[in-house]
Amino acid sequence: MRRGSVAVRRAIHVIFISRQYATLFFFIVDESESELGILDLIQVFVETLDRCFENVCELDIIFNMERVSFVLDEIVVGGCVLETSMADILAQIDAHRRKEVEEAPPSVASVAASMYNRATGGS
Repeated sequence: MRRGSVAVRRAIHVIFISRQYATLFFFIVDESESELGILDLIQVFVETLDRCFENVCELDIIFNMERVSFVLDEIVVGGCVLETSMADILAQIDAHRRKEVEEAPPSVASVAASMYNRATGGS
């Protein structure tokens, strides 16, 4: 991932922070947080997405919005940053994926194969 550019602009009681990573752009407007804290939040978010999608791009974000929202929800809850450890965030994401796989209904192919085996007496 290419290092991005940073822009911080101050208006009256408002901070505009933008960060670019390759083709991804992040913009945050805030009144009270520190610039470095927000830049760290963006850094953790992008690095976590990069690990989840293996070199994240804008199409990954567009077509996997639920997954992206889950990652952001693991980092930020109720407007407060609760987790910045990428290892802990990735562990929660992996646990969620395993749970989804365990709870997923059987696929159409496996149901069809099971029906075929029963009908033909196969195993």
